[in-house]
Amino acid sequence: MSPKAQVYFLGLTLIIIGLGLVAYKYFQLGLPVLPGEHQTVWTIEAKVSYTALGKPVNASLALPKTQSNVEILDEVFSSSGYGFNIESVEGHERAVWTKRKVEGRQALYYKLDIYQKNTGLTIDDERFSTEVGRPNWSGARKAALRSAADVVIKDSWQASAETKSFTAQLIKNLNDVNNSDGVIIKDSLPGKSEVQRALELLAHADIPAHIVRGIYLEDDRSRIQASELIEFFDGERWLMVHPQTGRIGLPGNFLIWQQGDKSLLDIVGGKNSKVSFSVLANDIPAREVALKLADNESSTLADYSIYSLPIEQQSVFKFILLVPVGTLVVIFLRVLIGVRTAGTFMPVLLAVAFIQTTLLTGVIIFLLILMVGLWVRTYLSRLDLLLISRIAAVVVIVVGMMAIISIVSYKMGYDQALTVTFFPMIIIAWTIEHMSILWEDDGPTEVLIQTTGSLVVAIMCYLVMTNRYIEHWTFNFPEMLLVSLGMIIILGHYTGYRLFELLRFRHMETS
Repeated sequence: MSPKAQVYFLGLTLIIIGLGLVAYKYFQLGLPVLPGEHQTVWTIEAKVSYTALGKPVNASLALPKTQSNVEILDEVFSSSGYGFNIESVEGHERAVWTKRKVEGRQALYYKLDIYQKNTGLTIDDERFSTEVGRPNWSGARKAALRSAADVVIKDSWQASAETKSFTAQLIKNLNDVNNSDGVIIKDSLPGKSEVQRALELLAHADIPAHIVRGIYLEDDRSRIQASELIEFFDGERWLMVHPQTGRIGLPGNFLIWQQGDKSLLDIVGGKNSKVSFSVLANDIPAREVALKLADNESSTLADYSIYSLPIEQQSVFKFILLVPVGTLVVIFLRVLIGVRTAGTFMPVLLAVAFIQTTLLTGVIIFLLILMVGLWVRTYLSRLDLLLISRIAAVVVIVVGMMAIISIVSYKMGYDQALTVTFFPMIIIAWTIEHMSILWEDDGPTEVLIQTTGSLVVAIMCYLVMTNRYIEHWTFNFPEMLLVSLGMIIILGHYTGYRLFELLRFRHMETS
């Protein structure tokens, strides 16, 4: 393989690897590619309240059912003075608070933050039995209840094609106020909710079903009760149906909290117990959500990343990671455009200084120090000093000028110039030395050209490095360093005409 082919192969390989890692972080970890993106995180608080009887207390609350499209970011259990544990009972997790002796009105809290992902919903219901227990109907109206149920079931079968549509039609007929048999069923089952009546009717029709309790994710709701749905087996899979409307499917904003015949809340040693919920939506930066998700999933790419560093070091790297972008701009302007600068990467360091001082202040200070430094360097050259001594003297003078500028600007109330100390002093000293030699060898015109070129390139680097999109990409996707390196390697093999050379020789005719 020729050197040219190796250059392009290596450069393209680095670019592909860098972009591949960026794509992985975006699609798998959910890191935002645009700055300022926010995600909705739902904060749900469950409040368990009861009246203690002065006896040992055991309070057991069902914990939310895991859903594939919901990720729990954080959980907080508040139980002052209570013992706490999480138990698994027949595949259901429950929070258990215990205390030896307590009396009076009590309140326990469970709070969690969840994030709804864009993935499809899958629910593991394999542990639920498909066996059906016949309802135990008794009493004086038993015969009328059974007869009305048989009629409703028969009418529903005739108006449906399979178990799914039958269940929906059955619930509609049961809740239809104009359906006399549905009214009889309601009157024959006093004290039972719509969900309980529907479950008994489905059991009478030999369809496995159970209750599902959950919360609708709607902003700014407080002290609400858990909503109820019905989950039934259609012969192949478990499906959700609304107990009032008969609508099939789980609502997109419904968080499943508890499934099956187990209770939502159990209290031993207390009375008048209830659980209420409060829901609040919070818009937080998408990056924070992605990092929490990556932390929950123990992502190696997130563990061994800049995010694992202390905040102070993260701030430093956020600044450092912009430097390669500036070098790429310098290479582009020098190799393809043909801009002449004083030094190869001195414009990048100037751009770094401009970021600290703001652009206008930085340009003014740079030109001021450069002019004074050239004047001092011209005087020192008459003293026949060694090169290293001249540079050292210029450094001392540059530092003195920085101090003077900072003090004068502070007294004048102009704080921007106080950041002048961020200027790369050695680079400025070498620049002054280079400019003075250039002045002696090629005259002031070349000095003006290179100074202007350096400022133009530094300003271009500043504009690119302070772009909010560039700042976001370099910090959140440091893999972009590979992309920059690949582009630099490819540009480094370019030996053709520069744009300024094409303009310079545009009048030449080829023979």
